[in-house]
Amino acid sequence: MKLTVQKPIFAESASQFVNRMSEFSDTILVKKDQWVVDAKSLLGVLAVSLQPGHEVTIDVQGDHGMEVKQALLDSGLFQE
Repeated sequence: MKLTVQKPIFAESASQFVNRMSEFSDTILVKKDQWVVDAKSLLGVLAVSLQPGHEVTIDVQGDHGMEVKQALLDSGLFQE
């Protein structure tokens, strides 16, 4: 799924994002440009430096794709 970053994701918001993604048993990858990082890795999420307007692809490998998408949209950090 492709989403657009709404708010900068660093420090506290990155921690909240990683904690929320860690609630799912699925493998969740964040893809931006040449970067592909584990959404459950704080260092990985910080490394991609997600800023407003950036388009990312979220790849959910498991059965909870819709739940993950809804959690991301509900967080206020992303929009479709």
